[in-house]
Amino acid sequence: MKMKKIELLSPAKDCEVGIAAINHGADAVYIGGPDFGAREKASNSIADIERLCRHAALYDAKVYVTLNTLLFDNELERARQIAIDCWNAGVDALIVQDMAYLMMDLPPIPLHASTQCNNLTLEKVKFLEKAGFSQVVLGRELSLEQIREIREKTSVPLEFFVHGSLCVSQSGQCYLSQYIGNRSANRGACAQPCRLPWNLLDLEDNTLVKNRHLLCLKDLNNSAHLEELIDAGITSFKIEGRLKEADYVKNVTAFYRQKLDEILDRRDDLERASRGHSAYTFEVNPEKSFSRGFTDFFINGRQKGIDSPFTPKSMGEYVGEVVWCNSTRIDLKTDKVLHNGDGFCFLNQDHELLGVRADRIEGNTIVSNRPHGATRGVKLYRNYDIEWQKQVDASTGNRKIDIALQLSDTDDGYEFSATLVGVDSVHTVSTNAAVVKIPANNPEKAIDNIRKKALQWGDTPFLPTKLDLIFDQPYLIPASVIGEMKRDLAEKLTNQLIENHQDNRGLIGDAINRVSTDEPYPESELSFLGNVTNALAADFYRQHGVTTVEDALEKSLSKEPDLKLMTAKHCIRYANGLCSKETGKKAEPLFLQNDKGTFRLEFDCRHCQMHVFSTRPQQYFND
Repeated sequence: MKMKKIELLSPAKDCEVGIAAINHGADAVYIGGPDFGAREKASNSIADIERLCRHAALYDAKVYVTLNTLLFDNELERARQIAIDCWNAGVDALIVQDMAYLMMDLPPIPLHASTQCNNLTLEKVKFLEKAGFSQVVLGRELSLEQIREIREKTSVPLEFFVHGSLCVSQSGQCYLSQYIGNRSANRGACAQPCRLPWNLLDLEDNTLVKNRHLLCLKDLNNSAHLEELIDAGITSFKIEGRLKEADYVKNVTAFYRQKLDEILDRRDDLERASRGHSAYTFEVNPEKSFSRGFTDFFINGRQKGIDSPFTPKSMGEYVGEVVWCNSTRIDLKTDKVLHNGDGFCFLNQDHELLGVRADRIEGNTIVSNRPHGATRGVKLYRNYDIEWQKQVDASTGNRKIDIALQLSDTDDGYEFSATLVGVDSVHTVSTNAAVVKIPANNPEKAIDNIRKKALQWGDTPFLPTKLDLIFDQPYLIPASVIGEMKRDLAEKLTNQLIENHQDNRGLIGDAINRVSTDEPYPESELSFLGNVTNALAADFYRQHGVTTVEDALEKSLSKEPDLKLMTAKHCIRYANGLCSKETGKKAEPLFLQNDKGTFRLEFDCRHCQMHVFSTRPQQYFND
């Protein structure tokens, strides 16, 4: 029975964060290239990407470069050249949104369909598979049932976000930032207007909700559903966060590594997608990293409490309830160990987020030099644990590859070999030392010394789990001779593993079928929602049966009075007790308003979706 490979995919802001992700258990990382990534502040040089690729390849881990913005015509050649440079640097795949890449003359580098392609239907995934994509990143809004249906009727590997920040809109279908400030989410420049406070108005301009973060969602955490997702068909588990620092990536990667390993260890139909194992010197706990609270979103259908209406900022881990306080002291009911310098936060009676720093801890009492504003009964959260932070900052992950060793004597000296444990013997290297062999006067002591020196591999990536000694008789082998052989073995094995990964990458690339020109696209007409910004993409869709292709909003710069700026599974009516299915009242339009403008909300109750439109058509204005 062929085992299914399960991949943990972590974000990399830069090369160093990518290395930290690999060292803490990632099977793959995704990182922005020199340009055209969906996080314009997270670009990286080809030289840095090449360095990351070599480090990842040692563990047979993969590096995916995100080139997932929309391209203008004058950017196509630069994008093509970056793709070529990525292939030459050792990149395993490109994550793209723009269909122009399918029309380019590229090396055989696999292409993954970004979630920005709006991959929410079976029909869309079927098309992307037949068009030549090697992996598809599904939309976050999908349920287990929907994922299962897609898997049953397609064979392309499926990737799914399991942790991190959530966009309220369907990916690739949010134009609010573009409309408000000419900063396109599809061009990597989203200003995140969904995190702003808004007022909610009805048709008569009555304020239903005031100054709340109505479009802000909690962070995704599907750690409780990993095995269900595996059984539904997901093989790549993605952590969001290409703007996150190394401490976040270390902690969250380690957390999901442990969760997935628990599943892999007891199932013989699954295997890890890379080699090596990590060790953690800090408490692995996602609540200690940035989050707005957690939700599993729509994986098991619609539910209350997926939003974060009071703050878009991180709350951290819950530590306890305030049982007594004055202006500078807070007594807590908690089972947590608190430290001088910890940072805490809470929502006051007006649901405002306030913070307090622990200048001194006295048992379960926080002493602060500044008034804090807390009251009895307030729930307190720790968003900065100073001691934990020191530990995670110092963590290296210490990822090791298990090897079995054999040391034997030869006619003119010794031969030392290393073989990867549990892997085909192709991953075996040997080295020889031509030295005078000196028989040991104390055989037992000599053997002990040899074992001790031979098994000490220090800060190399390798961990010996077995050592066979094959001698005609025990010898005295100088530590310097063993040390030199170990260094040679480590270098040879490192190079062999990296080269083998690169060779396999080429074999995968040779099998790619880039374009199937006779496969019809699921739609025959594309409005600006199709996100077409260049002639190559337009030609691609026409080759696949699309008869009308409109320019994307980023190209047309349209300011029409009634543009659909967002489509969301999150429903503000439902979240605020106004759902028509619950109240029995018609779901009339509502309006979001702040200093950025007024935007109309329409509710598609049949499909349980909410749409945000640019302005109020005239019929919605009061006389």
